[in-house]
Amino acid sequence: MTEQFRPRGFSLLPVVVKNLLIINGLMYLAQYVAEKSFGIDIAGALGLRYPGSMDFRPWQFITYMFLHGNFMHLLLNMFALWMFGYALENIWGPKRFLMYYFITGIGAALVHYLVIHFQISPTVTALDGMIADPSAAVILDFISQHMQDLGQYFGDTQVQSQKFQDALQVLVSNPDNKQALLVVRNVLVDYREYFLSLPNVIGASGAVFGILLAFGMLFPNTLIYIYFFFPIKAKYVVIIYGLFELFSGFSDSQSNVAHFAHLGGMIFGFFLILYWKKKGRLY
Repeated sequence: MTEQFRPRGFSLLPVVVKNLLIINGLMYLAQYVAEKSFGIDIAGALGLRYPGSMDFRPWQFITYMFLHGNFMHLLLNMFALWMFGYALENIWGPKRFLMYYFITGIGAALVHYLVIHFQISPTVTALDGMIADPSAAVILDFISQHMQDLGQYFGDTQVQSQKFQDALQVLVSNPDNKQALLVVRNVLVDYREYFLSLPNVIGASGAVFGILLAFGMLFPNTLIYIYFFFPIKAKYVVIIYGLFELFSGFSDSQSNVAHFAHLGGMIFGFFLILYWKKKGRLY
């Protein structure tokens, strides 16, 4: 049976949803002002870095959820938070809703970086091997496969790049040249840290996808109007989004969108709801 969910006697913006909207809005404003006026990259400092990077800090598992890449990113996440979050908070209460929000947000990050770990592990292993035991043949083969990434790493630092290129030329003719090996090894040490610091996740999307999952499980037959016109039941919206993110995660690996983080939020939300349901504490 199709349901029309219309909460009665509930505040349109309960306390947690309201404050999350305000904090996210203020953080986006702070990002914009800090970058445009002072050249400070808040997202670079408070976004979630890969745990193996020297830039990683534990609190980034929380702070990353309040940062966004652009206004549309913020708008879509906050619209979904308002649209689905108010119903869940009114059912669960503020404490449980906030707990769910943070658990799914942190879970999203964990799943995302688990996938990233398997993606970058071969490169990191190769770098570790070359740093520990430099070999001209292995280094030259690695560089030939990563010329584009190394070019981005050097950027505008022409002096360091030229020094690196000169050392490589020496190794081609004299693979045992210790000075050239040392120069190349030092570059590889710096490049390893640069490579590990590249992944940087920001956005509330993981927690928002967890909220969407919860809404679909608690109100499966509620009609959601896609583009305000096409009605579709919430449970089907959840399934469609989940399959889309799974497909996109495998087929669009070069995208800046953290598809597996979205899936992670849904996965953690699913098991948390099952746990609450088993304990008889779902409502």
